Amino acid sequence: MATAPQTADGSATRVVDALGPSGPYRTHNREQVTDVTGSLLAELSLVPALFVNRTMKALRAARPLPATERAAALARAAALFLSAELGGMTLQEYETTVTRVSGLPIDVVRTAARTCAERVSQSYRSVQLARPQGDVPDWRDPLARTGQAVWSRRGEVLAVHVPGNHPGTHGFWPEALAVGYRVAVRPARREPFTAQRLVLALRAAGFGEDHVVLLPCGHDAADAIVRNADLAYGGDEIIRQYADDPGVLSLQPGRSKILLTADTEWRDHIDMIVDSITRHAGSGCVNATAVLVEGDPAPVAGALAERLAALPSLPPYDEKACLPVQHEKAARATEKYVLERARGTRAWLGGTGFVDALGDGSAVLRPTVHQVDAADAPQVGAELPFPCVWVAPWSREDGIEPLRDTLVLTALTRDEELVDALVAEPTISNVHVGSRATHWHRPGLPHDGYLGEFLMRSKTFVRI
Repeated sequence: MATAPQTADGSATRVVDALGPSGPYRTHNREQVTDVTGSLLAELSLVPALFVNRTMKALRAARPLPATERAAALARAAALFLSAELGGMTLQEYETTVTRVSGLPIDVVRTAARTCAERVSQSYRSVQLARPQGDVPDWRDPLARTGQAVWSRRGEVLAVHVPGNHPGTHGFWPEALAVGYRVAVRPARREPFTAQRLVLALRAAGFGEDHVVLLPCGHDAADAIVRNADLAYGGDEIIRQYADDPGVLSLQPGRSKILLTADTEWRDHIDMIVDSITRHAGSGCVNATAVLVEGDPAPVAGALAERLAALPSLPPYDEKACLPVQHEKAARATEKYVLERARGTRAWLGGTGFVDALGDGSAVLRPTVHQVDAADAPQVGAELPFPCVWVAPWSREDGIEPLRDTLVLTALTRDEELVDALVAEPTISNVHVGSRATHWHRPGLPHDGYLGEFLMRSKTFVRI
């Protein structure tokens, strides 16, 4: 008789079930989830397209909770996310598991869990901040009787395909539940545990099983999730196929940057610059991947290399870990890519390699610092999931062209005309002026625009 798969310590393998409109659903078709050493950690149930089709119909047929109940349920879900045993895991077991599969340091995962919960707790308030000032949230509002704009959903069902690079990415999509959408979440096959924990918390908090579902699946079924939804949001390979569809909001690389103009003393802000590069182990879209310097970039590159070289190489579960870890084979592939991309640049750190094997099948991705010759060098747009920074010269003649396509730009400058141009540039999503790290954020502020701008629309309503 066949035996159930076991983990490296001999215990039975954990199975991450799909969560459909009738409860948990365990399939025979499963995918192994391994940690950064290559050890089996769990199995992920993969649902077929037929199950997806039936589930999406159930979501569409369900009616949303009243607004006040949605707000209260989101607050309860945030508390449960940080306190309850969900999916057979306590919060501490969940954090350890995510650390093992993602390679993110344990302290980064703990912080991300709390950030995610805070965003969920503030979801109802945050999404209302996206509502145009002239709109009312409900047609029953007394103002709507004589003619008023009403904020209305663009659809009923949202498909979510969030990448698994960082648990914090799950903090935004619950805003869709706040405005009455029913949501189908396809978890990342690399790290499905955050999506599972959040969906279970939302259900335990009062959202129905036909309001939010978890649909792990392969390529064909994932495509069916998008096709059966009214809108889709996320950043995996399926979403990118629909990038030109107005009903799809595709998450783009951050390419976050720091600009240092000659009228400021960058040495006074070196801690902020290093923090922008290394916070979240350099894995986030809000981490700075390029520093542009008005004047000679060499002193900046040298100072960054000195600071980043001092970071320790440690396994992710170590309390002092601050750098990401991958399976050694994946780390070597990343190293090869970066070294090829860096040809022709001046290497200040990591020029001959940056993978530090830990001896257990995993390896630390150590920081790299490369200096390029021009602000428009192609490397400036490269984003990697570890502290990898490109330092470039910048001049007023270069203008804002090299700063375009940026999620967050921190500008250390006193030039208000330049600030005017940066704020006006549509491809720069967020501008921080002064010593504010690129990763800084708080609930209620847009990340890459408000998600509510995508989910909702204004329509005229009048009742005689």
